[in-house]
Amino acid sequence: MYGSDAAEIYDLLHQSRGKDFEFESEVVAKLIDAHRPDASSVLDVACGTGAHLEFFNRWYAHVEGVDASEPMLDRARVKLPGVRFAPGDMRTFSADRRFDAITCLFCSIAYLPTCEDLGTALERFARHLTPGGVAVVEPWWFPEKFTPGHVAADVVEDGVRTVARVSHASRTDRGNGMDVHYVIAERGAGIRHFAESHTYTPFTREQYETAFANAGFAVEFVEGAQSGRGLFVGVLER
Repeated sequence: MYGSDAAEIYDLLHQSRGKDFEFESEVVAKLIDAHRPDASSVLDVACGTGAHLEFFNRWYAHVEGVDASEPMLDRARVKLPGVRFAPGDMRTFSADRRFDAITCLFCSIAYLPTCEDLGTALERFARHLTPGGVAVVEPWWFPEKFTPGHVAADVVEDGVRTVARVSHASRTDRGNGMDVHYVIAERGAGIRHFAESHTYTPFTREQYETAFANAGFAVEFVEGAQSGRGLFVGVLER
């Protein structure tokens, strides 16, 4: 779960590193519209700061967001003051309506530790979709594509702050680990450092497809989307 330090620099860091939230949102919206041309409502699960919802909000009449991190939701509420955001776990959240589409992007689904949890989350998505609704899920790297030992480094600036980020990927007992360290130099405030450790479960393509099918979805996998990780598109059977 992201804390307040990470939430503060989340958008700056990822956009400066080349993550194109608008393009990714367009890809997802086209998939939604291809399967549900009359879609008018979208729920983004693990919505973070609302970086994708900012664009969904332009194209759909009603959007909402759910996330387990209150600091990330605080940022989202500032960005999209007219949108409803609620704290929640993707396995147990409860909204007071159903949606034509549900999205879960940026590999957030891989924070779930087991196949049972994956199935529970997709069943929760299904309960919150209208008949024929669409679920678009971005997976973490499949096991055969993960690169242990990968190191990344970035330095970004916004005129007030300079943020340095380094990361190291590894295999762990539970799955794939990502250790990330940040140094932030801010005018008038000095220098601070914090670190995060993330664990992702490397579900296989077959495990995703089985979980979708068990939750009542007809599923397809779109190769190459979202920086090469691809996208699962599930259509809830009517």
